[in-house]
Amino acid sequence: MKLSNDFSGALRTFAYFMASGTHYMLEGVKYLDMYGNQPSEIEMVFAIFANVLELDEDGNVLNFTYAQRRATDYLKAYCIRGFEVVPPYEEWETNLYGPPPLEDAI
Repeated sequence: MKLSNDFSGALRTFAYFMASGTHYMLEGVKYLDMYGNQPSEIEMVFAIFANVLELDEDGNVLNFTYAQRRATDYLKAYCIRGFEVVPPYEEWETNLYGPPPLEDAI
């Protein structure tokens, strides 16, 4: 089983705008220095994005904007005093799952 092209495009797009500092949901938030200096915060942003993203049975992304909002709100809450994430995160949204084995299965 492979991930869908739609999922691949969603992940690539989110990663690009996060890494370039041009994500429209983070306008005015200074977060680029966190890359390399506070990797756990960036890791959580991508975990939230992946945990929240939903696909249909054909692999089409159903909630790209919502997944981005939930993920970027985490950074806003970290960087902007008084910013409140609404609704608060549920545990499943912030789960950090372990990596796959270092040795490929195929």
